Amino acid sequence: MKEIKLAEETIDKKDISALIEWLQTEPQLTKGPLTQEFEQKWSQWLGVKYSVFVNSGSSANLIALYSLITTGQLKNKKIILPAVSWATTVSPAIQFGLTPFLCDCNKSNLGLDIDHLEKLFKKEKPSALFIVHVLGFPNDMDRITELCKTYSVKLIEDSCESIGSTFNNTKTGCFGDLSTFSFFFGHHMSTIEGGMVCTNDRDLYALLLSLRSHGWDRDLPADIQRKWRKTSKVSDFRALYTFYHPGFNLRPTEPQAFLGIRQLSKIDKIITKREENFRLYHSLIKNKEWKINPRNAGQISNFAYPIITSHLNKLTTKLMENKIQCRPLVCGSINKQPFWTKRYPSQHTPTADWIHDYGLYLPNHPQLSKNDIEFTSSIVNQVTN
Repeated sequence: MKEIKLAEETIDKKDISALIEWLQTEPQLTKGPLTQEFEQKWSQWLGVKYSVFVNSGSSANLIALYSLITTGQLKNKKIILPAVSWATTVSPAIQFGLTPFLCDCNKSNLGLDIDHLEKLFKKEKPSALFIVHVLGFPNDMDRITELCKTYSVKLIEDSCESIGSTFNNTKTGCFGDLSTFSFFFGHHMSTIEGGMVCTNDRDLYALLLSLRSHGWDRDLPADIQRKWRKTSKVSDFRALYTFYHPGFNLRPTEPQAFLGIRQLSKIDKIITKREENFRLYHSLIKNKEWKINPRNAGQISNFAYPIITSHLNKLTTKLMENKIQCRPLVCGSINKQPFWTKRYPSQHTPTADWIHDYGLYLPNHPQLSKNDIEFTSSIVNQVTN
């Protein structure tokens, strides 16, 4: 019996051969022109003005939030975070000393509970909101963007699991002040490690470029670079080692950008196959307790297929016995994670807590066959019905 893996490599033999051939030309390996090319092509594909390639999706989340802090765009230290999300979506808020509040999710698409979100906006008056399109299912972006506008809240979209998903014909990652993506192995496309942070704000873009590389100005657009140097009275020579912000080193490498450009050429086919797999799962699985119900979603670039069942332990055992890999449904509830409970009192997130106790997800990737999905679905149906 073959193992049905949670993820398969999207970097194929042709990619490896091309990479080896390119490496033999003795190119620059540190961040350089290929990084800029990848950023430009990504922006064009996504539909945003500016993109900054970094060394991971987690770094993208870190630098996105820090850019708002550095520019003074946060009216206070309060931030709303999704109770169902990922550790490094939440961690930057803690690391930067913000005051975080968890928003519960809804049972339809695993996105934010809009009623709970509005209550938090009214009560806490936060400065920022981080959202996650869990497993590729878009949040209700009409309502969220409307609320952010009404309450003057900055929006960051964590789109690491939703590359290519659309809401009202617009790709996720195009709604917020900033958005983030991951190119880790097992995600929709891979640069081995890597991530992207995107924005339509040119000043934020320049700041992101600086923060990515120590806080200096080397990568900035020429006019903004001259402005920074003039304001701080920095000569061209001194600018080589002048740091305008307390930055990081989150730079990617040129081999990663080389792979990213090649991956981008086949991302649309990958997205189509992931959606086809999702539709097949959805037609076959009969779980009576709960099924995902994407609301107002267009294309669903599904990361993995979610299951919530009171028979969780029995199902995970059965799946593993049949060599079908599975995982908890993302982090479950952040409200139950040790890094959160050590710092904050329990918050009221009943749906997220329910998902934590009873949720898992199933494999979805382009290498899955129809037989793989039919077999996996049959195991689920044996246990949940």
